[in-house]
Amino acid sequence: MTVETIERIKPEKVDYVSTTNACKACSPLGASVVFRGIEGAVPFLHGSQGCATYMRRYLISHYREPVDIASSALGEKHAIYGGGPNLKLGLINVMKKYGAEVIGVATTCLTETIGDDVPMILHEFRKEFGDLDLPTLVWVATPSYQGSHMEGFHAAVRAVCEQLPDPAVERHKGVNLLPGFVSPEDLRHLRDIFDDYGLAVTMLPDYSDTLDGPALEDYEKIPSGGTPVEAVRAMSGARATVELGAVLAGAEKTGGTALQENHGVNLHRLPMPIGLRNSDAFFAALDAISGRETPTRHVKERGRLLDAMVDGHKYISGKRAVVYGEEDLVAGLVAMLTEIGIQPVLVASGGNSGRLPAAIEEATDGILREPPKVMPGVDFYEIRNEAERLAPDLVIGNSKGYRMARDWSVPLVRVGFPVHDRFGAQRTMHLGYKGTLALFDRLVNAVIEKKQADSPLGWGYI
Repeated sequence: MTVETIERIKPEKVDYVSTTNACKACSPLGASVVFRGIEGAVPFLHGSQGCATYMRRYLISHYREPVDIASSALGEKHAIYGGGPNLKLGLINVMKKYGAEVIGVATTCLTETIGDDVPMILHEFRKEFGDLDLPTLVWVATPSYQGSHMEGFHAAVRAVCEQLPDPAVERHKGVNLLPGFVSPEDLRHLRDIFDDYGLAVTMLPDYSDTLDGPALEDYEKIPSGGTPVEAVRAMSGARATVELGAVLAGAEKTGGTALQENHGVNLHRLPMPIGLRNSDAFFAALDAISGRETPTRHVKERGRLLDAMVDGHKYISGKRAVVYGEEDLVAGLVAMLTEIGIQPVLVASGGNSGRLPAAIEEATDGILREPPKVMPGVDFYEIRNEAERLAPDLVIGNSKGYRMARDWSVPLVRVGFPVHDRFGAQRTMHLGYKGTLALFDRLVNAVIEKKQADSPLGWGYI
C-alpha cells in the first residue's frame, strides 16, 4: 500500500473543543418542563436518580417552586440487564403516591445507550396491569448527547401532539397555541391576548400555574393547573395551530406539523413575538384567524412601546451587545435589538439545530450594516474568547454569563433560562408589545445604571 493510499483512507482529522461550561441544559430537563405543564401529570425520568436530582435543583432554583420529577433510579446492574422492571415498578409507585392522571416518561443518555425499548415496555405495562385504573402514558426519547434542553422541550411537545390527540374529534372553533419555552408570565399574557380576541385556546404546555402558583395552606403533590388532557385530545379538531419560534419554524417535524399532517389542522409558524415587527406579525395572524381587528388594549400597548422607543433611544443607540441562550429566544432578542439601535455583535447558543444563522440573517436583514457573528453549539468558554475582542457594552442572556459580565464590568440583562442569581425570573415578560416594552425598560435602565456607577460625580438627572 502506497503512502498516498494510506493518506487517502485516513479519517479526516477533527478538532474538538472541550466543553467546560455548557450554554445549555440537558434534553430531558426540557421534556420535564413540558410534562409539568399538563394537568395532573408527573414527569418521569427513565434513568439514574442523579439525573432527576440535577433537574429538580435546576428548575427549583429558577422557578422557586417545589418540583417533583420521578425516576426509575437505575444503577450499574441495570446498564447490563436493562431498566424495564424498574420502569414498571416506578410507574406503579407514581400511581400509588401521586394518583397521577398522566405520566410523561423521558429517557436519558443511559437508557438510550443501553437500548431500552420504552414503547415496548409501556405496552407490556398496559397488558400486565390492565385491570388497574391506569394513567395516560406519554413517552419521548431525549438523550442529551443529541441536543439541548430545547430539543428535549420540542421533542416532548411533538410527542404529546403525536400520541394524545383523538382523530375522532369533530371540528371546533378552538385554536392550538404551542408557545415554546417561555416564562409563566409570558404564558399568562398570551392567554390574555387570545381571550381578548374571543378565541378559545389550548396552550401546550401551560405551566403558568404549576411552576408559578399561589401560596397554599396544604401542599399539593401535583400542583393545580396545566393543559387538561381532554383539551389535548381535542387539539386534532382545532381550526388552527399557532407555533412560535423562528428557528423552530425551520424544523421538519414539530408539534405543529404533527397536528397538520395527522389531523389537517392549519399551521401558522411565527417568530417569537419579541420586538415590534415580530409582535405585529403575531397580532396580524390572530386578526386573520379570528376575523377581528386587533383589540384596542393591544393597539394602545403598541403605541406605548413606540413612545418608549422614541424617549429611550438616546440612551442605547449604538451600544454593542452580546446575546446568548436558547436559539428561538436569541433570534427574537436580536430582532428587537436591531429595531432599537443596539448592535448585536455576537449571537451565541448552546443549541445547534443548524437553523440559527438563517434566522439571525432574516431578523437583521435590511437594518444592520454589519451582521453579528453567530456561534451555535458553543459553551461559555468559546463565547468569552470571542466576545472579549468585541468589547460589548451589554451582555444579554441567562445568569450563566454573570462571570463574563463581571470581569468586563458591563451590565448583564437577565433573560431566558436559567436565572439562578436573581428573584422573579418566572414573572419576567418578553412577549408581545407589553413584554417588549418591559424588556426595553430593563435595557435602558441597565445602561443608565452603568453610566451612574462609572461617573465620579454621579448623575441625579439623566
